[in-house]
Amino acid sequence: MSDDDKTVRGGLRARTRLAVQAEIVATAMRLFLENGFEATTMEQIAYEIGISRRSLFRYFGTKEDIVLGDHAESGRSLRALLEARPAEEPPWDALRAALKALVDALPYSSEDFLRITTMLHASPSLRGRQLEKRQQWVDLLVPDVTRRLGDPADPMTESRARALVACALACSDVALETWVRSEGTVDMVQVFDEAVAAVRG
Repeated sequence: MSDDDKTVRGGLRARTRLAVQAEIVATAMRLFLENGFEATTMEQIAYEIGISRRSLFRYFGTKEDIVLGDHAESGRSLRALLEARPAEEPPWDALRAALKALVDALPYSSEDFLRITTMLHASPSLRGRQLEKRQQWVDLLVPDVTRRLGDPADPMTESRARALVACALACSDVALETWVRSEGTVDMVQVFDEAVAAVRG
């Protein structure tokens, strides 16, 4: 087999795996929203898709991984959105714009996003894993914010950037939680701005 043939077959396998993962996520999310996250089992998900439980575990080790599996990819998307902002834009403004663009690009209707987010906040295990993965976002965003703060050679600049990014993400979480509690009636961007204003004094 030639190297070109191996490349084609490798690419096909990768695309097939991504397609199966997407089907698993779509099916699992439907079951989670219909029956509740805690009440839905991996066995039920596998049965609904038509694969064995063992096959399901080759793609996702836990239910939490199914829900939050794309969280790391969202972090990379957020980093790209931040890096695409004008170089002279202040860090708070750049982070605000990048976070808003990320939410606007979500592949869900407002109603489905509300249901998914409500589910996330209602499950302690999901919430814990989400916070764990959110730390990865901090690591991804700090380099760009450090550059925006100037003097990256100063070790304190990175510390300031890390604190700023952590605060911005915390304000984003507050805005999302407030939106969920209001059942989607408040303006998330306004709540975020008010939270940032409170942090900045």
